[in-house]
This record gives sequence, C-alpha cells and structure tokens, in this order.
Amino acid sequence: MTTPTAPSPARPAGGFALFNLGFRPFYPLAALAAVTGVGLWALQLLGAMPSAGTVSGMAWHAHEMVFGFAAAVIAGFLFTAARNWTGLPTPTGKLLAALCVLWLAGRIAIVFAPRPVAAALDLAFLPAVALALWIPLQRSRNRNRFMVGLLLLLAGANAAFHLGDAGVLAVPAVDAVRFALYVVVLLVTIMGGRVIPSFTANALPGARVRMRRRLDLSAIAMLAAALAAVLVHPSGIATGLLCVAAAALHAARLAGWDPWATRRTPILWILHLSYAWIPLALLLHGLAAFGAGVAPMLADHAIAVGAVGGVIIGMITRTAHGHSGLPLQVGRLEVTAYGFVHGAAAFRVLLPLMWPEAHAFAVAASATLWAVAFLLYLLVYVPILVRVRADGRPG
Repeated sequence: MTTPTAPSPARPAGGFALFNLGFRPFYPLAALAAVTGVGLWALQLLGAMPSAGTVSGMAWHAHEMVFGFAAAVIAGFLFTAARNWTGLPTPTGKLLAALCVLWLAGRIAIVFAPRPVAAALDLAFLPAVALALWIPLQRSRNRNRFMVGLLLLLAGANAAFHLGDAGVLAVPAVDAVRFALYVVVLLVTIMGGRVIPSFTANALPGARVRMRRRLDLSAIAMLAAALAAVLVHPSGIATGLLCVAAAALHAARLAGWDPWATRRTPILWILHLSYAWIPLALLLHGLAAFGAGVAPMLADHAIAVGAVGGVIIGMITRTAHGHSGLPLQVGRLEVTAYGFVHGAAAFRVLLPLMWPEAHAFAVAASATLWAVAFLLYLLVYVPILVRVRADGRPG
C-alpha cells in the first residue's frame, strides 16, 4: 500500500493516534489474539489447562485464528487500503473504536458468555466491517467492491460454524473454519499478486519481476478449484491432480517475482517466503489426496501458519512503517519475529512429517515461536501505532 492521499479527521488532543486509521488498533488487537489464542490452545492441548467456554478446544482454536486473528488484520488492512483506493473516509475515531470493541466482545463472549450471546456478538463483526467498507467503495464505484463479497462469505462461514457447533446445522464446525481459511488464503493470493511484485520492483530496480495476467488468473482459479475439491472430496486422483496443478502454477507465479533478489531485504523476503508456503501446502494436500500418508491437517497448517501468518507479520510491519511516516526498513526484532513465524510453521508442519512421534513437542515449539513473534510485534509497534505520524501527515 502507498501513503494515504485522503485526509482523515483531526488528530485527538495530545497526539493520541490509535483510532486515526484502521490498521492502528486492529493490528495490535490481532497480535494480542495471536499471542493469547495460540498460547491458551497449546496449554489445553497438552493438558495443562481445561477447555473454557461452550466451544470445544479444537474448534475454539481454529475459530479464533480465522475469525479473531485474521479477521482483525483483514479489517485493519481493508479500512486502510480503501481510503487509498477511493479517496473517501473509512472508519476513524469513535466508529473505529466501536468496531474494535465489537471485535473484542466477540473474543470474550465466546469463552465466557452463553452460546446465543456469544454467537450474536461474534457474528455481528464481519457484516459491520462489510457495511463500513461498502459505503466508500460503492460511492466511488471502485473495482475492489468484490472485497465486500469475500467479507460476507466469511460471515456466512462464521454463521455455519456457530450453527454447526450448536448442532442446529449438519456441518462440522471445523469444516466451516476450513472453508473460511481457504477464503482467506484466496484473498492472500489476490492481494499478494498485486503488492508483492510491485513492492519488489519499486524497492529493487534490478529485480527481474514479471507479472503475467494469464498465469495470475489461472493460478487463482486453480487454487479455488483445488481447495473446493479438498473440502468436498478430500481423497482421490482428481483432487490430487487439481492440488498438484495449483501448486505448480503458484510456484511459477512466485518464481516470476524474482524472490532471490529480495534475500538481503527482510521487509520483502518475508512476503516471498510466506507465499512459498502456498504451493507447498497445495502439494501436501495433493499427497494427502493420493493417499501418500500425509495428514490434511498438516497442509492446512502450512496455509494457516506459513502462508497466512507469514504474510500477516510481513504486512502489519510494513503497513505500520509506511502509514506512520517511517522508513520502509525493519530492525533485528522484526527480523527475529519473521524467523519465529516461519520457524513455527516448520515445527508444526515439517517436523511431524519427518518424525510423527514428536507431535507434542512440535506443537509446543510451534506455539512458543508463534506467540513470541507476535509479542515482539506488540513490543515494537504499540508505541508507534498510538502516536501521530512521524512526518506530521494525517493517518
């Protein structure tokens, strides 16, 4: 994303800027969810503490990673980006604070409130974000209006989760979350195809970045088809072939962005490395469909931890710099956080592949690295996000 061009409301007295633009409150809220959600889940999984709330431990963990953590990042990103795309205001001030409170209420209610109350609060967030986003996009007739459709698709999946978990709908709650995860990774491939090559070409003039529209469209369409097949018919030759074909297309797409040229630029290589988990995850899903002894859950964690988690830690650091008037460079703590997120993915996905008996250790190590990575983000970026921009511009 580029520097915002549209004005925002006047800054609060005293230079407090937390609610000046969508990314400012939602990114640290997402990081907080990443730290607490994964940490509590690991303790539950290892028997160190009991499950809490009406939703079971596994379902709660999966739900919170998508509809808590990822949803907060998506809201912050889209509110920030939509102001650039349209030149029109997106939620700031009291309205933005109210949306943050609504998100937080959903996280608390799903643990402590009765099921109907928890579902109502949790289900309200994504439609509210969709409406707030639709207003500027529709007024400007912006091409990104389809983003609202993706938000509503996520909201529908969240409704299916709650109905399935309550036994009202004959849909496993975890399958509803898997569908939502696949929608999120589809969004990552769409937006990644716009920003990763452009960021690379702009920062590294010598990089041999190639963007091929036909390949882009084919890769995205094949990804959607492959993941739909995984959901509907997870085993079989047809599903395996779709997954392998999608993996090849996304590997070719990434190769065209010249990832090797970014090896000395952490704020870029984190995005390339994270995207590389997408073809790997598709290959793992293909092997699972062929009956090669790979658990589909490992492929899903390659998507969730490696691809989505990696792109998120890359984007929320870059956005915090770019929209706070700071140089697009990261320090040792951010690079450490990048490494920890990918270390978490490697422990969670690759170690069980090579050594199934080490599953408990893999989960504990992965959860620890993940939590520390986002704790580092909070330590570095909360002081930045609560202050007005370093260059004095609004936003």
